Amino acid sequence: MFLSDLLNATKKRIVSPSRWHVLCLAFHSIDVRFKGSIGRFQYQMRHEEVRAAEWSLGHFPLLARECSCGLVEVAYDILHISRPLSSLTNMGGPKYWPSPDDVRPELLEHAPDYDSVFVFWPRNDLERGCTIPSGGWGLAIGPGNIPGGGTYCSVASAADADWNVPCVGEVWLHEWLHGVCDFYESKGFPMPASNADGGGSHGYARSPVTGWCRYYRDLMTGRVRENGRSLGITPEAWLGGTIRSK
Repeated sequence: MFLSDLLNATKKRIVSPSRWHVLCLAFHSIDVRFKGSIGRFQYQMRHEEVRAAEWSLGHFPLLARECSCGLVEVAYDILHISRPLSSLTNMGGPKYWPSPDDVRPELLEHAPDYDSVFVFWPRNDLERGCTIPSGGWGLAIGPGNIPGGGTYCSVASAADADWNVPCVGEVWLHEWLHGVCDFYESKGFPMPASNADGGGSHGYARSPVTGWCRYYRDLMTGRVRENGRSLGITPEAWLGGTIRSK
């Protein structure tokens, strides 16, 4: 074999990771009026609350790379929003969340440049013990619901201690994976039932140290067993590109 042929064969075996570009829209304040018993919820987050969330988000790229065994790299930007979050969408019953409709101006301007968008929002006034009822700490919808076609997630404010239990950055990874799984499933790669929520139903246990990361690792490498098949985001799926590079 000629040296050039050997070099070309070596290059073909080198796998470049999938590169996902993520934006976090950070709303520091909220001023929303509700009908009924909730009334008006008005709150400005303390600097420490925002900093704790940023610290947790900073661990998300490394966690994504580790759980995918190097198949994905996440680059993220944080955009701090000066206006108060002024509306929330009812989820049915007394539950609300910041849907794409509630942050439409920011999405129209910025979302087309990213594969995924997070909205970080002030749900909890911990000093007064007031909380907006919602469907969970984080919520997500699949691709195609925001300008540019990216995935969309929300993550609410929390007590400082909650951001590092049990695994720093896990809440961001978890919500992001919901949309990512939906995207690759739409490309023909079958996912396990409940995708990012499917750890317990597929025989995995939540670790007090690493949370659900053992499950995420199998999910992000296409090795979750279900009905005799290995499911999840395979290396071939990752190498097929992201939403913006498809």
